[in-house]
Amino acid sequence: MNVYDSWRIATMLEHRGMSRTDKVSEADIIILNTCAVRAKATDKVFSALGRIRRAKKPSALFGIVGCVARESGSNAFRRIPDLNFVLGPQSYHKLPQILDNPDAKLLNIDLGGLEKFDELPQMEKSPTVAYIPIQEGCDHVCTYCIVPYTRGREISRSFNDCVRDTIHAANTGAVEICFLGQNVNGYKYTDETGHLYKLSDLIREAAKIESVKRIRFTSSYPTEMTDDLIDMFATEPKLLPFLNMPIQSGSQNVLKRMNRPYALELYTDIIRKLRIARPDIQISSDFIVGFPGESDEDFEQTMQIAEQIKYINSYSFKYSPRPHTAAALMTDQIPENIKAKRLAKLDTYLNELQREFNIGCVNKTMQCLLEGPDKTGKHLIYRTPYMQQCIVEQTSDNAPAPILADICITAANKASLRGKFVK
Repeated sequence: MNVYDSWRIATMLEHRGMSRTDKVSEADIIILNTCAVRAKATDKVFSALGRIRRAKKPSALFGIVGCVARESGSNAFRRIPDLNFVLGPQSYHKLPQILDNPDAKLLNIDLGGLEKFDELPQMEKSPTVAYIPIQEGCDHVCTYCIVPYTRGREISRSFNDCVRDTIHAANTGAVEICFLGQNVNGYKYTDETGHLYKLSDLIREAAKIESVKRIRFTSSYPTEMTDDLIDMFATEPKLLPFLNMPIQSGSQNVLKRMNRPYALELYTDIIRKLRIARPDIQISSDFIVGFPGESDEDFEQTMQIAEQIKYINSYSFKYSPRPHTAAALMTDQIPENIKAKRLAKLDTYLNELQREFNIGCVNKTMQCLLEGPDKTGKHLIYRTPYMQQCIVEQTSDNAPAPILADICITAANKASLRGKFVK
């Protein structure tokens, strides 16, 4: 979501005659688009703001947008007095106000609606992978999660607006469409005739566009993984055989305290249905270890669900208390040393699962999407249908690299694959 927001902000500035620079000392405006889902992310923002403050030229405007702006509010001005603007994730379309009146301080962290999608200009050229936000916010109110505070309650964009943005992205260069939302598979929009549209309808519409070759979506909530969406994996070949569906914990007790009211049996039954619908599908997940009250037995149940599902790629974190959340007030917080020990054990196992899957891809041929050259310029980076990074040597004749290519995987480790073009 932040990648998409940053693209739209950059496009708006370019339409006002500005160009990008990687050098802070040269910039006339510096914007940090921020995430507040973990305390470490927030800390990094203010550390970066301190470095920018010292490196920027005196006349440069700088500020923060996104979730840390919403979380910190006017306190951000107190911590960094020479900030010029603090704009929440639904307010960044207000940036022209600071450009038109640079001497003013701009604070806008209100939870608005979907105005930003309509008020900012469309990108003239889309990246190969286009992110299409279809809803914002979340109604699940997990006890650890700051999103309902920073992004608000769930709002789904109109079906026609989502389709319009998808067509525009395809017409300007996108080959892969990724539908986005804090609770993306909870997308529901009822039009003026009373017709209900769901995520499966958006996938079906995007698949009709000839130039779109790959479709995916993130991030999913288990109870929203309905049969119509599962069936799409069986019937739509453009939908990639890869799904991120966070479980967070393998303990029913911990899930209840997290306010994630689904039975583990529901989660595993969804995985079973997905694998019947699409036998080559692979699953990734998110995990939180050391949630308040998590016992050794609770943690071992998380290890067991990881072993049962065999996730090919997952994100795991120590529980991080966030303001405005119920879990931060729970009295049975887990000591940091125990959280660190549990995370190390889970990470070791998840990394081994990822390494085993990657090695199992050797000698297989996959159609992969070009991401771009690596830092050396000697190799190309492609993405497999399972979002693995695949490194391929540049061709000696300097011919343009194909956007989509059949690549035979020749080697693998935990982090990435190596491959060669199939001629």
